[in-house]
Amino acid sequence: MSWIKTVSREAADGRLKSIYDRVAGPDGQIDNILASHSLRPHTLEGHMALYKATLHHFGNTLDKAYLETIGTYVSGLNKCAYCVEHHFAGLRRLLNDDARASTIRAALDADDLAAAFDGRELVGLIYARQLTRDPPSVGAGDVQRLREAGFQDGEILEINQVTAYFAYANRTVLGLGVSHVGEELGLSPNDSASPDDWSHG
Repeated sequence: MSWIKTVSREAADGRLKSIYDRVAGPDGQIDNILASHSLRPHTLEGHMALYKATLHHFGNTLDKAYLETIGTYVSGLNKCAYCVEHHFAGLRRLLNDDARASTIRAALDADDLAAAFDGRELVGLIYARQLTRDPPSVGAGDVQRLREAGFQDGEILEINQVTAYFAYANRTVLGLGVSHVGEELGLSPNDSASPDDWSHG
């Protein structure tokens, strides 16, 4: 599951058990990326707060499938197969269109974005690529291009934060050897709690 010790749901107690009960998937699964935090439950809470806010908050206005596309793409650029497979499975479920999902996956894998995207969606993904590959090169002009493509500043922030979140998640996975062995892919952690709840520990 990972290169460090983790605590299973069955063995969890106290604060960790309470968090696990909140984040368990529909079948009780604790994703391995979340279990990798089990020795420090406070970082698991922080991870979940960021995840919920960037991808699942009611205050976001961009389509969730587009945000998942950004996450899948960024994870591929970072060579994080775990996050690619999890989030592409989630993206496929959201799209409910296997042909479109396959076209998107081929374009992301080949880094040929124009094969599946145009307009502002393409411009947003190009920004995510630049921020992932060469963060210091991003300037005010790149943000202005997003505006000119039709994104409002709040939507630009959403793209930025999803890109930044996946940099964090990918490095958590790659740095700890987290694998998806034994997991069902693409199931979001339990959404029954409001995303705002996670900001309060």
